[in-house]
This record gives sequence, C-alpha cells and structure tokens, in this order.
Amino acid sequence: MTELDQTYWNQLAQVQSELSQKIINDPWRLTYHQMPVTGWMNDPNGAVQFDGVYHLYHQYVPDNPDGGLVHWGHKTSTDMVHFKEEELFLSPDKPYNKDGVYSGSAFVKDDEIHFFYTGNVKNPGDHDYTFSGREQNTVHVVSKDGFTIELEEVVIPHEDYPEGFTDHIRDPKVFEKNGMYYMVLGARALNHRGKILLYSSSDLYKWEYEGVFAEGEKEMGYMWECPDFFETEEADVLIFSPQGLKATAHQYENTHNAGYYLGKADWKKLKFNSESSFKELDSGFDFYAPQTFEDESGRRILWGWMGLGDTTPEYSNPTVARGWQHAMTLPRELSVENGKLMQRPLKEYEMLRDNHTDVQISLNNESAAMEALNQKAFELKVTIDSVDSNLSISLKEDTVLSYDNKVFTLSHGPSGYGRSERSVEISDLHTIHVLADTSSLEIFLNDGEHVLSTRVYPKVEKDRIHFTGSATLFAEKWDLNPSI
Repeated sequence: MTELDQTYWNQLAQVQSELSQKIINDPWRLTYHQMPVTGWMNDPNGAVQFDGVYHLYHQYVPDNPDGGLVHWGHKTSTDMVHFKEEELFLSPDKPYNKDGVYSGSAFVKDDEIHFFYTGNVKNPGDHDYTFSGREQNTVHVVSKDGFTIELEEVVIPHEDYPEGFTDHIRDPKVFEKNGMYYMVLGARALNHRGKILLYSSSDLYKWEYEGVFAEGEKEMGYMWECPDFFETEEADVLIFSPQGLKATAHQYENTHNAGYYLGKADWKKLKFNSESSFKELDSGFDFYAPQTFEDESGRRILWGWMGLGDTTPEYSNPTVARGWQHAMTLPRELSVENGKLMQRPLKEYEMLRDNHTDVQISLNNESAAMEALNQKAFELKVTIDSVDSNLSISLKEDTVLSYDNKVFTLSHGPSGYGRSERSVEISDLHTIHVLADTSSLEIFLNDGEHVLSTRVYPKVEKDRIHFTGSATLFAEKWDLNPSI
C-alpha cells in the first residue's frame, strides 16, 4: 500500500466512532495529561513553539489501542496546560513511509518549521526486519504554520546509510551549531552495539554523513533510540533511549530505558565526550522516548511518553478494553545543576490548583493521616525535616511511597495491573512532589533530582493519605482542576 484511499479513511472514522463509545464515562481518562482521543499514543515528536503556539506532535494509531499503522497526531496550546486536538499532521501515504510515520523532530528557521522523521517500510518476503527487509528513510517536511505542508521529500534514503549497521537507523533530531545544522540518528550496529550517527548540512536540505557521534560498550545496549542533544552553561547533554540494558540494583529495571550523559561535544572531531555515567531520566514503570525543545522564552522543556513497549506479560493497561492506551508525561523544565540533570514540572500547571490544605506531622514509629477527599487528581508536596528510620506514604487505592535505608521505593498492589515495585538510591531525601491524575502518578524527588512515573488504575479511592514511620515533615495538598 502506497496510498491511503478513501476506503481506508472511512474505515478509520468508523472504528474511531466505535472506540469513542467505549471511552465515554471511562473513570481512568486523564484530566490534565495529554492522551489519545482514541487508540494508541506513543513517542512525542516535533515538539516546538512557533509564533507563540506550542505544538506537540506524537506517534498515533487512532483506530487500534494495541498499536498499528502509525500517523503523527497533533495538539496545540498557548499556555502548555490547555491543549486543542488538531487534524492528523502526517500519515503513512507515501512509498517511503507506507508502514509508518516514525519518530522525528522539528526545527524553526526563517519563519518556517522544518520537520524530520523516519519513514518506515517493510518489504515483503521472509525477513526479520532487523538485518533484512526494512527501510528507514529520513524525510524532510517544511511547513509555514505547523498545520499545512509545503514540501515533503526524502533527504537520506535507506540505501545511503553507512555500512556496518542493521536496518534500524531512525529518529532524527536536528540542531544548529557554529552556523551549521546537525542531525543525530539512533542506530543499531551489526555488532549489536548502540550508536548515534551524525549528519551535517548547510541548508537543511542536503545532508552529509560525518561519522559516529557517540557509541557505547556492549553493556550499554544493542540499540540507541530517540537521540537528543543540547547545550547548557554547565555541560552538554546527550539523551537517548537504549534497548538491551541489564537491570542492576535500583537501575534499568524496565524492559527499555531512557537516560542521559553529561559531557562535551568536540566540534572539530565531531564527537561527544561523556564526562558522566549514564543516568536514567525516570525510574518509574512508564517512561520512554523523551524529546526536548527550547521554547521562545529560552526554557529547555522535555516531553516523555508515559508508557513503554514490550511490557507484556509483566504489566498491562486495562484501558485497552476501553478503546485507548498510553499518554504523555507532564512537560518538564530541564536544567543542569551540580552535575545532575534536574527535571521540574512546568510552573504553568499551578494554575490548576484548588482547595489547599496542609499539615505538620511528627512520627515516632506511628501513623498519621491527612484528609484527601479527592485522590483522583491532586498535587502533594512533602518537605522532610528528618527521617529517623523510615517513612512511607499510602495514597490512591494501594500505592505506597517509602524511604528506608537510603532507598526510595514506589510500589503498587492490584491497581498497578502487574506493576509491582521500582526503586532508586538517594542518600538524603528532602522533598517528595507528587502530581496525581486519575490513572497516573509522577513523583519528583529532591526538587527533580530523581523522577518516577507510573500508570495506576484504582477502583476505589481512599479519603485519606497515610504517613507511617519515624519522621518529621510538612505536607501540602491541592486538588487539581481538569484542563481537558
């Protein structure tokens, strides 16, 4: 199939209509997180601010909550809190993208948005689609407004990629440095090592291969997806999503992971030199394929997919039966501070706050409760003065946040639908900041030093938040009004 005829669009509309009926009155629909209208959502793509409007594009399968033929969905906002659903931006209707409009990025130049994405093609035959049978073309799209397309063309066809790699080369991210444009692409080498390739251009239309920008040892996985690069005053940041990391104590516990190196790019040798160990961006159950952009005020903002592929049979999402699956994290402002990449929820979301309550709590091997009549959508900020032995916080239906022996742990009961426990080492815990929605939690520790994101599906909401252990703390809670 190289064109999507009217029959396809009619069938898609019919399926979407059927799915939307399942979604009506779904108690797990989110109230202030971005999610699919129907069907499946994954990677954030083309994140950009243009003429004052924020655009979020994303991987989208409107007619199947289990995934399928991928389009680019599109949402817009003027405040990063209230978003409008737009028409599909890109669809797999060309020979070079017929099996999916895969991930990519956006770059603003001369009052135009330049998009770059991976066009996925699976050739017929007996193929494994890793070492043979797959084409992943780098495609350039030009738009004057973020809605309409002026130009769409292949700029790096699959056959022009360098030798020594599998068919998995994808996810272009473009940036400017020293008057040149650069593109990083994620790749899987034939020796099963993840690498990031670098291309250069003087005009965004013609691209030349410069070599391997960054690569890992065997223990760093077989494929590096969704690369991202940006500079800060303290360090350069290289973000990617490695596949194939082995889990260690309190690290890399998911099927696939996402994280970063801090270091410095050598623009003479065109190499990234890491000056830190690889650090996870999010240690929760549901986070992958993040993408950053710089907005018009100069903030570096990150979107993440609040989901993960290849999780079955470990854990699942019951919303599939209701016609939809997955969501985006809240957008996070990034900064490098004292050798760490800090992540904080955007201040704009404070406009949703309502019904503030607070309590001072001192525990000595005992429990205390904070009234929380609304545990569907709320914000909780806990400032810890001291923890003598341990501290646990029980919220939602059966979710527990605990800190003991310098380890913070997120655990779920049945409401996790297979999500059991994730943990992170943290030597001194000062703050716990929770942003809870109807079926999600994002937990920021020590002002964004560590983050854990998770989906959770409670059937019963408690009317109290319980604190147990030996600790002194101050807790604040707000109800959060819907933005959708």
